[in-house]
Amino acid sequence: MPAVISDSSPLINLAGIGRWGLLHEMFSEIIIPPSVWDEIATSGDILPGAAEVREACGQGWISRKKPDNNHLVNLLCQDLHRGEAEAIVLALELNADLILLDETDARRVAATFGLRKTGVIGILMRAKREGTIDSLRFELNALRERMGFYIDDQLYCRALASVEEYPDPE
Repeated sequence: MPAVISDSSPLINLAGIGRWGLLHEMFSEIIIPPSVWDEIATSGDILPGAAEVREACGQGWISRKKPDNNHLVNLLCQDLHRGEAEAIVLALELNADLILLDETDARRVAATFGLRKTGVIGILMRAKREGTIDSLRFELNALRERMGFYIDDQLYCRALASVEEYPDPE
């Protein structure tokens, strides 16, 4: 079974726009490190995804695992949030097929280690290609408006074009 590791952002943001179900449809299992669990699941229900992460752990399709290499985690924490650092180290240790990350710095570090990565935008693009969602534009706008998710205008346009939803001419 392919190993998929996730940081907090894709989980929180997909839950926040009502697209949590995409995760289970696309990935039979997701592994999260302790800092991701702590950030989301122990927040009460303050963050979107808190109840969903707890429920998914109970159902067994999200599991928790602590990375072994604390030295590398601490080293990466000099430039990244702890959840991102733990997710990257865990992906390396488990030889993960995919890591779910959104932050630019974390994605850059993951790339230097040769990790295959995607984020919330990539998941939504895949969902559009597979016919699971009708409009990528609608979902990207929801990310921006409801979640305050920053999407560079060039990336926004490239994402839409990649699924043949061309941006409106200005």
